[in-house]
Amino acid sequence: MSHYFSLSDCDVIGFDLDHTLCRYHLKETSRLIYESFARYLVEHKGYDKDLLNLTPASWDFCFKGLVVDLENGNLVKLAEDGTVLRASHGTSDLSTDEIIKHYGPKQEWQHFNSLNTSFTRSAKYYFYDNYFDLPGVLLCGKVVDMLHKRGNEVNSDFWKDMVAAIDHNYNTSAFKDDAGTYFPSVKKSPGRYLQPCSDSVKTWLRSMKSAGKVLLLITSSHSDYCRLICEYILGKDFEELFDVIITNALKPGDRLGPSVAYFGDSMRSDVFPATIFGKWETVMIVEEMEGDGVPKSDAAKSSKAQVEPQEKRGKFEDQGMKSPSTVSNQWGSYFVDMHRSEGDEEEYQKLT
Repeated sequence: MSHYFSLSDCDVIGFDLDHTLCRYHLKETSRLIYESFARYLVEHKGYDKDLLNLTPASWDFCFKGLVVDLENGNLVKLAEDGTVLRASHGTSDLSTDEIIKHYGPKQEWQHFNSLNTSFTRSAKYYFYDNYFDLPGVLLCGKVVDMLHKRGNEVNSDFWKDMVAAIDHNYNTSAFKDDAGTYFPSVKKSPGRYLQPCSDSVKTWLRSMKSAGKVLLLITSSHSDYCRLICEYILGKDFEELFDVIITNALKPGDRLGPSVAYFGDSMRSDVFPATIFGKWETVMIVEEMEGDGVPKSDAAKSSKAQVEPQEKRGKFEDQGMKSPSTVSNQWGSYFVDMHRSEGDEEEYQKLT
């Protein structure tokens, strides 16, 4: 249910950094993140080199909001009540009969209540809800396919290697040490992956500060990576735009005294803790709205043209690679899907 509030009533305006204040070239960044994880599995864990071979069509599988069921290697798309709307084993679709075999006649995912009420991490599942690790969805699917090809049992052991790949590329010393694949690539060519903020965004930030608002920037990224991003997207004087900048941060917890509005892109890391624990007003940045065809304002069209010239759009733009924010042929819409319960003759629409 929508909730409306006015920024003028808030004392503090807070922003997450990645994929909120900072917009990425999603195709190029997704390809880099996938390569970063996959290369680690191949070079350090002995996985097949075939993991590094992707076609543009492979990216249709990369879809935000999926849950990896670590107990059986399935990926599931869930309705708002925990019903399994679609599922795959590895990258192969599960039929309705197969979904019922795994999740019962009501097609209910057994851990939904745990996920929906806490969003804490679990040894039984992983929820992909942000672009910074989203290419792991595609990699998980391909790893399960590979294990089947080898004749190996699929269990949660493969997830330990996935976590190691994430840590190898994103740990706090990786930026300084030029470790892994991700940070060295972004440092070398930031314009290939990052979109500068438009002048209108910077003017908006300055206007709120002039109006007496306290501007807060919170990011779980390390300080050196935060500086690289902010200097590129906002300019060398980015620190003047904010009253408080917190890096290496856990996301909002205990309630502050002032009234706070917080902008973020992750349900798990931004919106849920800020709303439930911080009692803050929240705004969720959902790029899938563009992917589902929500009309853009004239200002948004002008802004995109300003910050994303044709020559900067990356080498995958004209090769048929799907952006992770657009509707997937395999998974459908991020927001809704059709579902038929056991015994029903007709499908009906359910919200995700």
